[in-house]
Amino acid sequence: MKFKSLIRSLLISMMVSLPVAANASDEVKGLFVVVTTPDPQTQMMAMVLSTQTLKKGKSVQVLLCSAGGDLALKNSQEVILEPQKKSPQMLLKNLIKEGVNVQVCPLYLPNKGASMTDVIDGVTQAEPAAVADVLLQPDVNLFAF
Repeated sequence: MKFKSLIRSLLISMMVSLPVAANASDEVKGLFVVVTTPDPQTQMMAMVLSTQTLKKGKSVQVLLCSAGGDLALKNSQEVILEPQKKSPQMLLKNLIKEGVNVQVCPLYLPNKGASMTDVIDGVTQAEPAAVADVLLQPDVNLFAF
């Protein structure tokens, strides 16, 4: 529960400061993207924006929590979306191939009845202290989906 409260507090504080950080795009090092939604279209937009950010030479880190964690499961159902004719999982796998750090919330797997053997290659389990360190960096913008 402490981790959830920490993440919630950090998300709120980062969202408040996001407009200020967004004006200094040259100073932005990258994005920290948190995906919690079960909605495939919203998940896809998170992956599309992450991909575009990476193409612009900025770093991207992805944290999958709650229903968003399902994206990391090997046997999760994939929904193919237009106009790309791809699924959020396809874009997530491409991000991993490009070296993006993709993690699942440490609460997700045990509460889903799953383990790290159930996730796709390249996904690791997040460590709350390390996540907090990234979120507190002034040159990293937070996007929550």
